[in-house]
Amino acid sequence: MRIALVVSQYHAFVTGRLESGARAALVEADVPAAGIETFAVPGAFELPQAAARVAATGEWDAVVCLGCLIRGETPHFEVIAAAAAGGITDAARETGVPITFGVLTTTTADEAMARAGDGSQNKGREAALAALGMARLYERLGPASGRRGR
Repeated sequence: MRIALVVSQYHAFVTGRLESGARAALVEADVPAAGIETFAVPGAFELPQAAARVAATGEWDAVVCLGCLIRGETPHFEVIAAAAAGGITDAARETGVPITFGVLTTTTADEAMARAGDGSQNKGREAALAALGMARLYERLGPASGRRGR
């Protein structure tokens, strides 16, 4: 299994912890460390673009998107959150590669840190395990071949 982590560098004090949680979960699930690679992007808005490009290489069984948005005083938070969520969904559909959403959308930095802590509550860990589960499902199902006629 090869899993790509696409990690936003914005709010790196949080996303670095999400990445650590994701890596730990994957290694614990027997994904070799050499089969996990991180691709850094500037912010959450860039996650879908990079995830689609990484998935399109055909080298990865799944892609995990990790980011952190903390609500501010303007509507920017909602715009970026919607763009990231919709873009990641579109990238997964268009590439046929499982791509998971590990983007925190919180009101405060303290809330973000609580979701990026050590242990099972780390949302990077959850996103990585979801990606691994989907990759294993896709592997079991075999290549997509369109709809069967009736």
